[in-house]
Amino acid sequence: MMKDASKFYKLEGEKLIKTHRSCPKCGQSYFLADHYDRWSCGKCGYTVFKRRGKKAEVKGRTSRRTPRRRTKST
Repeated sequence: MMKDASKFYKLEGEKLIKTHRSCPKCGQSYFLADHYDRWSCGKCGYTVFKRRGKKAEVKGRTSRRTPRRRTKST
C-alpha cells in the first residue's frame, strides 16, 4: 500500500528535500517511520531512539536514585 509521496518530500526553490529519514540498511528509497520515541524501518526493523531533553535536576543531582546498599544478614 503506497502512501501519498508528497508527505515525504518538500520543495524549497529549485531543490527537492526529504522530510523523513532514510533507512541506512535498506537504502535511500525506504523511509523510517516517525514514532513518539523512536524512528523505525518497517522492512528490516532498524530502530533509532530519540534522545530526551535535559534531565531534571534535584538539589544539584540528577533525579536518578542510587541503589540501596546491601547489608549482610547474620
